Amino acid sequence: MQKVSILGCGWLGKPLAISLISKGFLVKGSTTSEEKLKWLADENIIPFLVDISQEEISKDFLDASVLIIAITSKNESDFKRLISQIEKANIQKVIFISSTSVYPSLNKIMTENDATQEHPLAIIENLFRENTHFKTTIIRFSGLIGGVRHPANWFQNGRKIPQPNGFVNMIHLTDCIAIIEKIIQQNCFGETFNACSNHHPTRKDFYENARKTKNFEPPIFEENETLNWKIISSEKLQKTLNYQFLVDNMLWDSEFEI
Repeated sequence: MQKVSILGCGWLGKPLAISLISKGFLVKGSTTSEEKLKWLADENIIPFLVDISQEEISKDFLDASVLIIAITSKNESDFKRLISQIEKANIQKVIFISSTSVYPSLNKIMTENDATQEHPLAIIENLFRENTHFKTTIIRFSGLIGGVRHPANWFQNGRKIPQPNGFVNMIHLTDCIAIIEKIIQQNCFGETFNACSNHHPTRKDFYENARKTKNFEPPIFEENETLNWKIISSEKLQKTLNYQFLVDNMLWDSEFEI
């Protein structure tokens, strides 16, 4: 039985763990909250209390064939300490969840060959990419939707949405999970992938549609004079993994609950 440890069982980590368990994996999952340990155990996830900023990580947690890092921390020092502990464990494969926010908005299609802007995640990515003790695949997810993350709930209380004529870069939770599982199944490590739906409607169309599906008031947009946008390409991921997106329509109707 292949053992996988997921550092951070939140919006992505917990449903990913449940999916992997259903496919026969033994999954260890971490949380920073003692109250959530039972919450994980109830789903047959072996629970661990882990905070990379405060403590040594349990050797039992790091006893796995694959470590998936799905936490929101962007502290470089904490990740350096984490990496030193991974080096001492028997982990040979790491998946690091990053973000397409590392790319600047240059009014063009962005691929993995494009330079990143100055961003904490880009620095942390390089810490993993340059390490020779284990192989890391970095996944740069775009805007995350699905589950409790419904875009109709964003920009509430009169907040104006900027760049209405720009384009959205989004990915559904279902695809996030499926892509990670594909990487493990195909043993595809040592890569950097963008992960984003192929559908890029304007921000105006996207948020108007999202609000409409919830019967909310229409959104309010800023009137930006300068148009700043980027479109994230996932062509490399789709070709390398032979992957087709499961949710590839960002203008869903009311019959489809994201």
